[in-house]
Amino acid sequence: MKNLTNLLYYLGFSHFLGIGPMRLKALIKYFGDVKTAYIAQEQEISKVIGLIIGHKFVEFRANFDPVKKMEELKKKNIKVLCLVDKDYPESLRNISDSPICIYIKSSMSNFFNSVGVLAPLRTSQVEKKLTSSLSILFAIVGTRNPTNYGIQVARKFAYELASAGFTIVSGMAMGIDTVAHQACLQAGGKTIAVLGCGVDVIYPAVNRNLYYKIINSGGAIISEFPPGQFVIKGLFISRNRIISGLSKGVMIVEGLEDSGSLITAKHAAEQGKDVFAPPSPITSTMSVAPNLLLKQGAKLVTSVNDIYEEFNIKITPKKKEDLISKLTIEEKEIFCLIEKGSLIVDDISLFLKKPVREILNILSVMEIAGVIERNSENKYQVKLH
Repeated sequence: MKNLTNLLYYLGFSHFLGIGPMRLKALIKYFGDVKTAYIAQEQEISKVIGLIIGHKFVEFRANFDPVKKMEELKKKNIKVLCLVDKDYPESLRNISDSPICIYIKSSMSNFFNSVGVLAPLRTSQVEKKLTSSLSILFAIVGTRNPTNYGIQVARKFAYELASAGFTIVSGMAMGIDTVAHQACLQAGGKTIAVLGCGVDVIYPAVNRNLYYKIINSGGAIISEFPPGQFVIKGLFISRNRIISGLSKGVMIVEGLEDSGSLITAKHAAEQGKDVFAPPSPITSTMSVAPNLLLKQGAKLVTSVNDIYEEFNIKITPKKKEDLISKLTIEEKEIFCLIEKGSLIVDDISLFLKKPVREILNILSVMEIAGVIERNSENKYQVKLH
């Protein structure tokens, strides 16, 4: 073990789930450095983390080959960053329970550097218009069982923020998380999915296509848990602090009183991050989480401009011509129709000979993109800027 680098010692600790960030911090404090802590005798280790865990770790260490494991990760195109790596994001390094390692699946060789978040944003940087080399990471999370209202809110904010250059962070769970990731991708943005399992474990399985779209679009799948680690309920709670830790702000769209999104909001507050919530109908059980947060001082948002103002940034709206050029074939068909005059959805469906549900989905995306709008007669028209 004498020739191992610090990364490999951290890799070893990361693969032993009995030692998390806080226990590793205690070990390094006691032994002075990660190498000494890793190779220490069982009797010495047990003084810090207890007899049972100390014994289990020594048994694990005897059978774990960090060099071989590193080779496996390279074959799987999984990058790993440890706490002392220069590419490890400062936003995570500065939280009290920083992940021992971060595992990354991305088409970008150095993802965190590509989105410009290795170091915390200074005020002068935030005040500048966002560019391709500087992005703000922003989390949008919520219930796995959203209402139509929640879906619309998540889609609108994720799309518009991504269009402005934000990188959207979420957990790839069903519901609000999935909507946020998808809307970000539709806007041509980058998105980060933080998993509560290994980055090579697609969960939920129904999000398989989304998983690969995130990677192939220049986004990233990340986790603090070693590849191959399957889903365990407690791990999802743990990953929430990473979602908030990475992000400059967190928006809770919908959730119950015991929602995991409230845990994310709690972490965000403890980490000094801004917490946002939309106004939500009091008749909906899914409104409990955002309304509770608003009572506790979360920032109420009704448009992305509220977030821009909070972060002291100015976003120049895209010209209509630029938006139209990015429309799909189906979207352009609809645009050409309503450009001649406002229409209700049934008329559009009749003209294009497509199901109303399909038309509504396309119209929803176009509304979020700011190309069209509904007037007082509930007809769709070209949006007037």
